[in-house]
Amino acid sequence: MEDRVPYAGVTDELAKAWELVQAGDLPGVMRHLRLNAEKLAISDIAKVVEQAAAQAGFDDLVAASSALAADPDQPQNLFDFGYGCIERGISYLAVPALTAALDRVPDSPVVLTELVAALEDEGRHRDAVAVLTERGAALRAWPDRYLLVFNSIMAGDLAGAKAQFGQLTAPDDEQWQPAYERVWRMLDRAATVGTVSVLDNRDLRGWHFVLTGGVLATLSPYGFDQGMTGRYAYTQDGYDRCLLGLLRARVILAATGRRPRTVSLLPDRSSQALGLAAAEVFGLRPEPFSARRQDTLVVAYDLTAAGDELMAQLRERTDGQVLYEHATCWTDPPTVTADISTVLHQTVVAPWGEHLRHTASGPPQPAPADDRSVRELAAEITRADPTPDSGDGETPADLDDTLTRFAAGVAGSWLTGPRGRASASPGPVPSSRFL
Repeated sequence: MEDRVPYAGVTDELAKAWELVQAGDLPGVMRHLRLNAEKLAISDIAKVVEQAAAQAGFDDLVAASSALAADPDQPQNLFDFGYGCIERGISYLAVPALTAALDRVPDSPVVLTELVAALEDEGRHRDAVAVLTERGAALRAWPDRYLLVFNSIMAGDLAGAKAQFGQLTAPDDEQWQPAYERVWRMLDRAATVGTVSVLDNRDLRGWHFVLTGGVLATLSPYGFDQGMTGRYAYTQDGYDRCLLGLLRARVILAATGRRPRTVSLLPDRSSQALGLAAAEVFGLRPEPFSARRQDTLVVAYDLTAAGDELMAQLRERTDGQVLYEHATCWTDPPTVTADISTVLHQTVVAPWGEHLRHTASGPPQPAPADDRSVRELAAEITRADPTPDSGDGETPADLDDTLTRFAAGVAGSWLTGPRGRASASPGPVPSSRFL
């Protein structure tokens, strides 16, 4: 591996990549390659990744990159590089390598599956559908046709998904049974949602229910037509939004005929504060969480704060148990999907966390965390003003009546099946995100 690379005779995009590598700016290298990989030869990408991987200590990716740089036409080298990129979370670099590998060995089911996995990671579901459809009668039922059904749903093509699901036989291997049930439940929920929602590429609440089984309580009032479509990227939360979320959850429970008898408190501080506030808002007794407790509202501020043992308990349903999460991360979802979410965010700062305070006379100033007790934080939530933020005026009106009609319409398909992990892809409703 060369220590230095001359810039003479290379494109501007490649020269910039080498500059970033030699500066040790690995995040910058990856951002640059994400934006420019299609302009670069695979062998050049491999050389850049080889040095970047060496700096990161990723010996497996160093070896795969070195082999590909030496012989970029060898299918095994292309596959190994693509596989290594997927494993290291840079699937956008796996796509061109695996596409080239599939061109050379078009009948390889292993290469096909890995390419589809890379495309899924990048939210390129229509491209995944196209790759799978090209295989025609050569598609295996499992996993190929399942992947075609799943990616058709994620691309918003319900008609295509239904047609392919009709040709999908139940799996013989038990390991695929959850996947089979997953797409079956998605299509079942889509049939229900279709009676109360349009399911177009702006219908975030409708598609959120189809893909996860959860009801989204609010839409972001900012940037709807500038790429966010109801989700947040970065958001600084407030006590007022916490109260609004609880009130919207009350709307959902009333519309679906659910009447919890207690509020279950999760152990982390944020969830304790929000849970105590929920108990006050709903007029219910707060209790420590127990997986076997029925007819209860389990309140979480952010499920990523829960440990593996707790998440395993929440995955399987208990009769009458409703899981409410205030701040749901859509770019790296928790391993359990909430039944109700207030907001979908990429990054959230809790109202009681360290944050920036806006001033009238200058730039925002750092503000310390609120170290009051959970009961004091809960009281702060319950006395907040829950009036929804009017935002920039671009987000469609989202009144309580709208949410009531939606929740009542999907009640029959709500709270069914295990609470699996949602895909990190935005699905049919795109949203901008920080890279």
